Amino acid sequence: MTPQEQIRRFFRALLSSAAACWTLVLSFLAAPLLAERPVPDLLGDRQALRTIYQQAGGYSPRYDIKADGVMVYGVDEAAVAGYDQWRRKSGSIVRAMTGVAWGNYDDYLGGDWDGVDHWDDAQVDANGDRVLHRPGAVGDLVLHGPDFPYLCPSISFCDYMIERLKKAVDAGVDSICLEEPEFWAFSGFGESFKRQWRTYYNEDPMRPDETCDAQFRAGVLKAYLFGRALERISSALKQYALQRYDRELTFLVATHSLLSYTQTRIVSPESALIDLPGIDGLIAQVWTGTSRAPNIYHGQFRERTFEAAMLEYSVMSEMVRGTGKRIYFLSDPIEDDPRHDWTDYRRNYLCTLTASLMRSATADYQVVPWPSRVFLEKFPAGSPEATGIPDDYATILNIVFQQLRDMDQQELSWNGATEGIGVFLSDSAMFQRGFPDLYRHACGGVLDRGLPTYDERFWLGGFFALTLPLLKAGIPVEVPVLDRVVRCPGYLDPYKVLILSYEFQKPLTPAIHAELANWVRGGGVLVYIGTGSDPFHEARGWWNDNPADTVKRCDKALFRSLGLPPDLQPGTYPVGRGTLIFDKTEPAYYDRSKESAEEYRALIAGAAKTASLDNWVERGWFLKTRGPYILASGLDERDEEPPLTLRGRYVDLFDAALPILTEVTVPPGTQRWLLDLDRVSGPDAMPLACAGRIDRWQSGDNGVTCTIAACAGITVAARWRLPQKPSEITVGGRRVDNLTWDEESRTVYFRYANDTAEQQEVTVTY
Repeated sequence: MTPQEQIRRFFRALLSSAAACWTLVLSFLAAPLLAERPVPDLLGDRQALRTIYQQAGGYSPRYDIKADGVMVYGVDEAAVAGYDQWRRKSGSIVRAMTGVAWGNYDDYLGGDWDGVDHWDDAQVDANGDRVLHRPGAVGDLVLHGPDFPYLCPSISFCDYMIERLKKAVDAGVDSICLEEPEFWAFSGFGESFKRQWRTYYNEDPMRPDETCDAQFRAGVLKAYLFGRALERISSALKQYALQRYDRELTFLVATHSLLSYTQTRIVSPESALIDLPGIDGLIAQVWTGTSRAPNIYHGQFRERTFEAAMLEYSVMSEMVRGTGKRIYFLSDPIEDDPRHDWTDYRRNYLCTLTASLMRSATADYQVVPWPSRVFLEKFPAGSPEATGIPDDYATILNIVFQQLRDMDQQELSWNGATEGIGVFLSDSAMFQRGFPDLYRHACGGVLDRGLPTYDERFWLGGFFALTLPLLKAGIPVEVPVLDRVVRCPGYLDPYKVLILSYEFQKPLTPAIHAELANWVRGGGVLVYIGTGSDPFHEARGWWNDNPADTVKRCDKALFRSLGLPPDLQPGTYPVGRGTLIFDKTEPAYYDRSKESAEEYRALIAGAAKTASLDNWVERGWFLKTRGPYILASGLDERDEEPPLTLRGRYVDLFDAALPILTEVTVPPGTQRWLLDLDRVSGPDAMPLACAGRIDRWQSGDNGVTCTIAACAGITVAARWRLPQKPSEITVGGRRVDNLTWDEESRTVYFRYANDTAEQQEVTVTY
């Protein structure tokens, strides 16, 4: 060994020893920080931004719900001026939010901004009428009349939005949310859209209602235009924030689910949003107003809010899986339609909230979109019986808002339910929601196993027929996004059985088939269901654009990619170590009756067995464990069977009294959120649930001190674990009279009327 090598080895050894010493020192110093956190943990930092909400207009203590962050709606002078007020009075982290397809953009439309009239950017329907945003009012933001159209996002509109949003950056926000990039499927007849068609396709524009090909191509263009707009706006403003303030800016997009947009005939970029470099995350706008949209099951057309919400949150989870981008799940204690009463709002809110908690892809939540209308307005609107929010419901909501900050739990379980099954949905389903000559492609009075009815095609019956029979059997079927198969390596790995139909969607690239074929050959079971009756098979696509290729349908192209004949007969076929099951049936057939749904479940049960998915279980409920929390939902539209019953020690988080229950029954059509006291761990003194934000918690031999802040005008309720029965609890110096001690659980329940949004000192004395 040379002297130089000896010197190098000496110094390497010295550095290694020093590194080991510093590792020990740092580990010792960090030990208090790495101590196991309590379960539940309601003392989290605002900087985590686990919970957010949006609100227009000025600050009010009546709807300051004490979430981690608030998105102040609007970027006009009044909104920007209010950012500081929200920061000072709420203590929440302030962000900006505005619509990207509609808004108070009169100065742009009328030409005040650049001297050019931009009314031709309005979305226009087949009759030549502008498509207007629904009238209404949210806080101080008034939406009304012909001055409020949905817009086609031209380059000039993007530049206008960039200039307008610079005011928010100048005001110090570090995050902006752009809401609802929406292009209606029945629009596409305006002059601005025609110009975009010429530029994008290099051809004369087509009327979207003329042919299925025209409708499909219009959908592709509509999604592209909003994707372009979002990337242009976000990238320009990120650059502006860095150059001007050396500040990093993040962008969220608030969007309905792919399923909701497909149902309601709206086109949006959806899965393509995740591929935009300027977009850092999404808000999944799923709530009563989207999930109560009726669907068909057992031949009955009606609302199924819980089941639809399960599908909506799933497809949004699948949108971001594997990307590292953030997603917030939204739910709304009421909804946009003001004609319902509080009983309706509460029932449907529990459906969507429970579904959001069962889909555990995120621990981040937009807890409410507009708290002002929840806590200040009366419903049903216009009715002599209209009332404000019931006191107990207001308390429950504030318990929920705080508990949602504690959902980053690692222990997750479906408690024996059958997992690993998915039903594909693609962005292209949105492109098929305008229906040229729909009656020609539907069966008439006599039901046909090979054709859908008009209503089945219109109401997306094919998709729901492939999902609802499984959900109604307690199988937590997921909704993977077909387009993400080629964008995310290993995207299909969690699945054993995948169900696909091209009767309401199409694969946008042949690479999708290559990935599916690899997955099947590796051992997966693919169930393809369809007859080729969908008229959108005629739309121009990669599957039929080669004149020399005799395969003109994407289902036949799929079979060929699997090494099978394109004109395949129904049956079961081995493909490598996996299997293709081809069922030549119109998928909507399976939503027509109880018998057809059972036939479909038998088909998928057979596929599960082929995939060695041995725990096929059908039951009348869902049960999800999430750390110390238990989520349960009973399922209706089933044969009579005993409801789910749980035994243990639970705190009922859907009850303002936060009672301790030893037996809980979950009847069909009901939901429960429970805190399992047998899974609670941590110090002897710790909060378990509270309808206010707790800070500065300190526990000693003589009691506990902390602060609680909640929105004004509600009753704050709390249940805390303590080492002994308290002799007194005071809030803001006033003694709390409503106090109950439970000796077995060693918990105290107390409540008090809250008249301020300010922090109040709380003292618990033993």
